[in-house]
Parts: sequence; C-alpha cells; structure tokens
Amino acid sequence: MAETDVIIPVYKPTSKLTDLLDRLKTQTCPVRRIILINTEKQYFDAFADREFWERYDNLLVRHVAKEEFDHGGTRNYGVSFSDAPYFIMMTDDALPKDDKLVERLLAPFGDEKVAMSYARQMPDKECGIIESYTRSFNYPGEPRVKSAEDIKGMGIKAFFASNVCAAYRREVFDELKGFCSHTIFNEDMIYARGVLDAGYKIAYASDAKVIHSHNYSGLQQLRRNFDLGVSHAEHPEVFAGILTESEGIRLVGKTVGYLCKAGKPWLIIRLFWQSGCKYLGYFMGKRYRSLPEWLVKRLSMNREYWSCL
Repeated sequence: MAETDVIIPVYKPTSKLTDLLDRLKTQTCPVRRIILINTEKQYFDAFADREFWERYDNLLVRHVAKEEFDHGGTRNYGVSFSDAPYFIMMTDDALPKDDKLVERLLAPFGDEKVAMSYARQMPDKECGIIESYTRSFNYPGEPRVKSAEDIKGMGIKAFFASNVCAAYRREVFDELKGFCSHTIFNEDMIYARGVLDAGYKIAYASDAKVIHSHNYSGLQQLRRNFDLGVSHAEHPEVFAGILTESEGIRLVGKTVGYLCKAGKPWLIIRLFWQSGCKYLGYFMGKRYRSLPEWLVKRLSMNREYWSCL
C-alpha cells in the first residue's frame, strides 16, 4: 500500500482529537505520519500532556498564530511537511467510522486520472433530523467519479468535495500549485474545480466514511453562508455561471418531503427559518463589496481573514 500522511488543522483541541488519532492508528492501511497544524500554541500545550506525546509516535506538530490561519495557506503549510505520494486532509472534529477509511479513500487512485477523493460524512448521534437528512443529501450512498464533462449536467455538484476528509495525489497537487493560498472558505472546491479543468477526475468514495455533523443555529448558518458567498464572489473563475441557489431549493423541497414522511411536519418551520438564514447569508456574502466594513466583519465567521487584506 502507498505511503500516506494525514494533515489536520487543529484549534482548541478536545478529547475528540485523541479519539481521531486513536482511530487513525488502527487503520488497515497504516498512516505513515500525522501532521497537526495547530492554531495558538498555548491551547495545544494545555491539552497535550506527557502521556499524549508517548501515545503517538508518528506525530509532527507545528503551530501558527490565529491571525496567520488561512483555510488554504495553512493547509499548504501542512502539506509542505509531507513527501508522501498521497496525503489526506481532515478536520479535528471528524472521526473515521471504521478501520478501512484510509484504504477506501485511496482505492480510487487506481485510476491514474483520479487526483482527489473524498469521504462520505455521516451524522453523529446528537445530530438533529434536518442536519441528518442534509448529510444524506450531500453524501449519498452511491460512489461516483466526476470529470469536467459532468459540470454541464451536475453544476456545482461536479466539483463538490470536502476537506473534512479528502485524499490527494501529491504529484497533481504540486502540478496545480496546491490550494489557493489566501481564501476565506471553500479551498477544497476551488482546488477541485482546478482538478477538473486540468483534465483530471474527482472520486466520491461513499464507502469511506467519517462521522461529522453540526447542529448550527440560524445565526451560525447565516455567518457560515456569508463566508460561502464571499468565496464565490472572490473566485468567479470557479463559480461564475454555475447555478448554486437551485441546489439549495432542491434540498429544501426534499427535506420537506422527508419531514412529512417521518411524521414531524412541525419541523418544517425550523427548516424554513434555517434555510432563510442560509440564503440571506449567501446573498449578502456575494455582495460583500457593497456592505460597510464593520458589517462584513460582524457577519463573517472568519474575522481574521479581513485583517489580512
């Protein structure tokens, strides 16, 4: 099996990070090195005691200041410490569902045109019913390999991918110059579009599973989607001409039907509230250049991003 490193940005680590590292230790395809890029050294120092360091002998930890963190640049920094032919990006709140995550993520690379594969995200046990259905909508049970020819029919879904858990062919990553070095959000999809435009393929490995979900409030959804809109506005070379709102409308319609079948129609009110917050955030994010600076910083989830411009 090919040598593989795992790269994980970390911020204010909890026991979930230890759980993640333990699960990576038991993979059927061994991980050579785990590279943690931690934001704010004092939080990691308070978390990692002597037992922690003795427990994991393949860790490399590097620290960045909060104002230095960037969704693309920080991940590029992590990749710079790896010379493996494949590497996996994860977030510190995602957990491998079983011991075959790495093996199944790497399997699509048997096709030499596949440059990237990403895992299926499963809801955790505390996940609400609406978020749980959203996970199944975005991460269905059927695998798929996507190419540039799929953009016309699939729209934005053709280059949908997530660094919550995604594997990369290093040779192509270097050829494409890595992630966008300064981006507020969506570094994974910006890169994925470049993969398709360069003639390579993206694999959705539905049998490679991680547990990852959020129960965001309406305000949190608004702020997250504001940053999403900003990234779309700042990268017209990726998103211009691609219909995105229609996919959101389709998700709402499917979720309404699901809630009715599940016997919980009263949750449709919550769905409409959350969906309205998402749309409002995205709408304002795409038009952030017309908003006052103080409002942009208030709406964004990534306030440090704006201080670096």
